[in-house]
Amino acid sequence: MLLILVVGMPGAGKSLVVEVARNEFNLPTYTMGDVVREEAVKRYGSITPAILLKTSRELREAYGLDYVAVKTMERIDKKAEAVVIDGVRSLHEVEYFSKHGDTVIVAVHASPRTRFARLLKRGREGDPGSWEEFVKRDRIELDFGIGEVIALADYIIVNEASVEDAKREIRKTLETILGGRR
Repeated sequence: MLLILVVGMPGAGKSLVVEVARNEFNLPTYTMGDVVREEAVKRYGSITPAILLKTSRELREAYGLDYVAVKTMERIDKKAEAVVIDGVRSLHEVEYFSKHGDTVIVAVHASPRTRFARLLKRGREGDPGSWEEFVKRDRIELDFGIGEVIALADYIIVNEASVEDAKREIRKTLETILGGRR
């Protein structure tokens, strides 16, 4: 099984990779943040940036640094030839996934100002509402080790232009990764 691991800071455009992979390449997609969001609702009844970060830390402290990867892997259809996993945060998670298949890391990058504007516009429950919250969240993401995963990416998609430009780059990247598997 090929595990395409998608990494990027919040608002970089990881969901575009998921959208293109699912809708244009018919790949199964899994979002690691769903595990944290579901647990946050169970524990606290709501989702805010602070609750998401607290829940994420609690899960990793209680069950191990690869816990979210383990719970995500449990959801994956093992018969699939290739899947996309959105939201890898650390090398511990990459190492866990690499025990279950061939892994390719795709990093999506956008500048902090671009990402902040996107998050404000998106307005998803748990997104930061101020620049201060945004910076705090970025620092916490970096503390999880997301920068190390980005640094080791096999492919990097810069997402600073239009959605269509990003999708074009994503298509090219996925075609290269999948090669004859498509």
